[in-house]
Amino acid sequence: MGEKKIAIIGGTGDLGFGLALRWARAGVQVIIGSRDESKAKDAATRVRETLKGHAPAESEEFSISGLENAQAAAQASVVVLAVPISAQVAVLKSIRGSLEGAILVDTTVPLAAALGGKPTRMLGVWQGSAAAQAREFVPAATPVLAAFHNVSAEALQDLSVTPECDILVCGDDEAAKQILFPLVKLIPGLRPIDAGPLEMSRIVETITAVLISVNRRYRVHHAGIRITGLDLKP
Repeated sequence: MGEKKIAIIGGTGDLGFGLALRWARAGVQVIIGSRDESKAKDAATRVRETLKGHAPAESEEFSISGLENAQAAAQASVVVLAVPISAQVAVLKSIRGSLEGAILVDTTVPLAAALGGKPTRMLGVWQGSAAAQAREFVPAATPVLAAFHNVSAEALQDLSVTPECDILVCGDDEAAKQILFPLVKLIPGLRPIDAGPLEMSRIVETITAVLISVNRRYRVHHAGIRITGLDLKP
């Protein structure tokens, strides 16, 4: 997968930084995007420092860099949007001109916490889901997938932890899913599951609120989700 370049827009946040760590560790070329380029570069430096001693066998160093959001998106074939719902539309508007030839992977969960509400409460989105909203703000030719809503950002950032979570992927472009699935598998403990069309994201996004509630009830931090009864090839 070394030929793939992944831009993580919002890579300075918890989920984005965790994904950057894991993919960089696996030898993928990663570009961290931020509205502030200096913050993106600082995050890339933090990834390098964290990964010292973990370089993949086929490489002497990691390919990780930081750029302003639109510049990061323009250089990647897969663009992962990892921002709060409160910033989603503004960020999409700022990068939509840089998405030609790329796949957009939306991780946004419309939690009320983004606007000062309860973290277990969902916000209503007119389009039905955050991913469906993203679909309206990017070019028609850009495939949009919804994924990574239910994996613990804290577990991704802790390299001593193997996150136990299935990644439910929703989208209407089958070819785009086949590009994303191998990237998911590069992160130990994660298994991509085809959860159907993009409209299913309205259900998948709400599972995040359930997992937050479970974490609180059982005083844990890494609750995930597994789909049983599937015989999938590794």
